[in-house]
Amino acid sequence: MYRTHNNGELRLQDVNSEVTLCGWVSKRRNFGALVFIDLRDRYGITQLVFNEDIAAPISDVRNEYVLQVKGTVVERKDKNPKLETGEIEVVVSEVKIVNTAITTPMIIADETDALEDTRLKYRYLDLRRPILQKNLILRNRITLLVRNYLAKYGFTEVETPILCRSTPEGARDYLVPSRISKGQFYALPQSPQLYKQLLMVGGMDRYFQIARCFRDEDLRADRQPEFSQIDIEMSFVDEEDIWSMTEGLMKEIFKDIKGIELPEFKRIPYDTCMEKYGSDKPDLRFDMPLYNVSEVFANTEFKVFENCLNEGGIIQAMNVKNGADKFSRKQLDKLQDYVKVYGAKALANLKLTSEGFAGSVTKVLSDAEKEALRTMLNIEENDIVFFVADKKKVAQTSLGALRVKLGQDLDLINKDAYEFLWVTDFPMFEYDENENRYVAAHHPFTSPNLEDVDKLMSDPAHCYSRAYDLVLNGYELLSGSIRIHDQKLQEKVFEAIGMTLEEAHEKFSWFMDAFQYGTPPHGGVGIGLERLTMILAGTDNIRDVVAFPKTASASDLMAQAPSPVDPAQLKELGIETK
Repeated sequence: MYRTHNNGELRLQDVNSEVTLCGWVSKRRNFGALVFIDLRDRYGITQLVFNEDIAAPISDVRNEYVLQVKGTVVERKDKNPKLETGEIEVVVSEVKIVNTAITTPMIIADETDALEDTRLKYRYLDLRRPILQKNLILRNRITLLVRNYLAKYGFTEVETPILCRSTPEGARDYLVPSRISKGQFYALPQSPQLYKQLLMVGGMDRYFQIARCFRDEDLRADRQPEFSQIDIEMSFVDEEDIWSMTEGLMKEIFKDIKGIELPEFKRIPYDTCMEKYGSDKPDLRFDMPLYNVSEVFANTEFKVFENCLNEGGIIQAMNVKNGADKFSRKQLDKLQDYVKVYGAKALANLKLTSEGFAGSVTKVLSDAEKEALRTMLNIEENDIVFFVADKKKVAQTSLGALRVKLGQDLDLINKDAYEFLWVTDFPMFEYDENENRYVAAHHPFTSPNLEDVDKLMSDPAHCYSRAYDLVLNGYELLSGSIRIHDQKLQEKVFEAIGMTLEEAHEKFSWFMDAFQYGTPPHGGVGIGLERLTMILAGTDNIRDVVAFPKTASASDLMAQAPSPVDPAQLKELGIETK
C-alpha cells in the first residue's frame, strides 16, 4: 500500500496513529538538526518533521520531489489555522524518494510568478496548483449534478457523432479529410444541433449529453476552439416547459455549490434589452440604464444631434449617478476613444454641479432641453450624463459597452450577486452587409414566432423568433429555441436567407427527409459548461477551468499543436499544401 491517508485528511483525533503518506514537496525548512517539509497532494498539505537521525536521506530533496513517508501523527505546538491539517504534524520514521524533480520554471502555488504562456507550456505543473485542481473538481461536481437532475426527470444521455457533415450558416468548421473518400471531408460538430433534433424525430423524447463542440472562430477570454456543452432537447414542449426545466437545473446547481436559493428568473425581450442596456447579455448586478432621448431633441438647434435624427439615427443617453467628479478631462478623452472602438463617432457629456449644468454640450443645448433631460433621466447634483448620437445599433452597443466598463471601473458591481435573465423574442434574421443578404440570427432551424411567419419573405427585418438566451452576470450562459418541425416552414426559412430549394436539399436532405415521417414539436438549450464553471469558480478566464486549454491563437503550447504532418500522411489523404 502506497499510502494510508491523503495529505488533507489527518486531524487531532488521529494523534498517535501510524500513517503512510505520499505527495510532492511543497516547501522545505531547515531548523538546526530538524527539517520540516510540507507534503502536498490534491487533497491538501501535511507538515512532516524529520529528526536528525532520519534527515540524511533527504539532504538533497527540494520542491516537487515525490516522497513516500511513514511516521506518527502528533499535535503541533505552533498550529496553522490556514491549513485543514494545521493542528497536527507527522514525525517521520521512514522515507523513500519516489522520484526526483529538476527546478520548475514556475512557482507551484495559487499565487504564481509565471506568465500565462509559461503556465500553458508546462500545464502539467500548472495543474498542481490547488486553485486549478479545485476548478476541475468543481467542473466534475457540476456535471454530476446535471446528470443526476436530468436522470430524475426522465432524460436519456445519448452520444452523437463527432465526425459529421459540414453544414453552412454557422461559424467556420474544423475539417477532417477522409482517407477512404479522397477529396471529401468530415467536419467536427459545432454543436449536436441536427442530430439531437433527429433524436426527437426518433422518439427519444428527452435527450441530453455533455457534448464536445468545435468552432474555428476568433477567441477571447470566455471562448475556446473546443468546448463542452450541456446539450438538452425535449419533445412536445413550448418555451415555458424548457424555461421551467432549465431554471430548476440552475437552482439545484447553485443551491448545492453556493448554498443559495435563486429567485425566479427575470425575462426581458431582446429589443428592450438593447434599448435599456445596449446589450443582449446585460449585467444586471448594477443599475445604470440607457435612455433613448431622441424626442427631447426633436426641434434641437444643436446641429450634431439634428443631423443624426434627420439621417434616421437616435440619441442614446446614460446617467452615471454621483459620477461628475469621477472623471478628469484626460479620462473623458479616453472614454471617447473607448466608444469609438464600437463605431461611435463621439461621446458627449453633460453634468450637474452646485453651480448648474456643465460639460461638453452644456452651451449648445437649450435650457428647455436640459430641464427635459433632468426630469427624464432624474439628473441630480454631481451626476454626469453621457450621450452617443449615431445609428441605432451603434448608439446602443457603444453606450452599452461603456455601461459595463464604468460599472467595473467605478466598482458598482456586486461581485457576490448572481443575476439571471431570460432574453426572449430575438430577431429571426440579421443583415450581413458583406454577403448582402439576411442570415439566421441564431441558426436556420429556429422557429419564427407564429404571427411573423407571413413576414419571412416580405419583411424579414421585423420577423421575430422563438429563440432565447439565458444570461448570467453579463455572460451568455445558454442559447436555445423552439425548433421548426414542419418541412414547408423549414424550406421557407432557407429561402428567406437566400438558399434555393435545390441548395437546401443538397446540403440538408439527410436532415429534412426526416420531416416527412411525423416530426414532433420540440426545442432545447445548449449550456456552456466551461462558462458556467468559470462563473461559479469566480474567474474571468475560461482557461482556468479547462485542463488543457488553447491560447488566444488556438495553439496548444504544451503539445505544440497544430503542427506539420508527415508528407506521406498527406499523400495518403490526397492533400497538397501550398
